Amino acid sequence: MDRVLAESGIILVDKPEDWTSHDVVNCIRSRFQIRKVGHCGTLDPIATGVLVIVCGRATTLSSRLTTQDKVYSGTMTLGVETFTEDRAGEITAECDPSGVTEEAARAACAKFVGQLEQIPPMVSAIKKGGKALYKLARKGQVVEREPRPITIHSFEVTSVDLPNVSFTVHCSKGTYVRTLCADIGRELGCGGHMRDLRRLASGSFMIEDTVTMDQIKSWEREEFLTHLVPLADVLINLVEQSS
Repeated sequence: MDRVLAESGIILVDKPEDWTSHDVVNCIRSRFQIRKVGHCGTLDPIATGVLVIVCGRATTLSSRLTTQDKVYSGTMTLGVETFTEDRAGEITAECDPSGVTEEAARAACAKFVGQLEQIPPMVSAIKKGGKALYKLARKGQVVEREPRPITIHSFEVTSVDLPNVSFTVHCSKGTYVRTLCADIGRELGCGGHMRDLRRLASGSFMIEDTVTMDQIKSWEREEFLTHLVPLADVLINLVEQSS
């Protein structure tokens, strides 16, 4: 089989915390000597879960795979706002959330279901004037961002242990869940941020089908190639989803 075709396909990785999406790509590229490796849908370093890795000719499908809906589980913490809208960022405001009831928290979350417009965070890869927002943020700059349309198909509150609210959300491509948490905190009048996040699904790709980075680092090249979903199977899957 042609070398490029042999290394063309996708693998689903359970991205560990504190790894960037590019860290996963770089590890696979260098360890298995695959020239073209990419990912579909960036996960922040504190987030874990499904990261779709495309190899070889499958990289040409990145744009189609990135547009699929996502499902996440996570936890937000009320009463503390941060610059990055998650626990990794500098605290910018604090407010006592003790007056928030479980009923109020659930009602606020319910308001964020449907077609919405979301202002992306400053710490993001979105470009303004040709420069990524996160690069401007590193210089202490805050610029106006245009709201972007998103869809929240469902937002289920799974537990409330104030100040923490755990949830599962099914959303469209381009949704910033940390911004969703910050917006819900503002809706409740006390602020909030995302404490943790785990991607359970990206399109039809599920967390149950992922492999860990520890597994990947234990493989040699030939074993890695046997775990790739072949390019032909990926194409069939895309056709079935669009029909």
